[in-house]
Amino acid sequence: MPEMTVQVRWPDGQFRQYYSPSLVLHDHLAPGSYRVDDFRARATTALEEASARVRAKYGFACTSAAASAEEIADDAARHPDSAEVEVVSMYPPLPAHTTDLRERS
Repeated sequence: MPEMTVQVRWPDGQFRQYYSPSLVLHDHLAPGSYRVDDFRARATTALEEASARVRAKYGFACTSAAASAEEIADDAARHPDSAEVEVVSMYPPLPAHTTDLRERS
């Protein structure tokens, strides 16, 4: 199962990196700006899906995905929901032929 990281810049300028055991974050996020509440919801949903994929494959949930979701919730709680958080990078990226998430919306 391919794993990935996402780097974000919070409204206070702090950079943080979060881990996912699956590339499913690409289904919910793309580099760019999001409201804090939207980012938190999208990232949490994606990490829950990532943990479910681990459970389906290995028979147990991914505690690292749960830890990342908790870190995101803690970091988000320090900022107003309406503030902007920027997804700076997602690694590994999807292949170039994949349509950007926001272009599909």
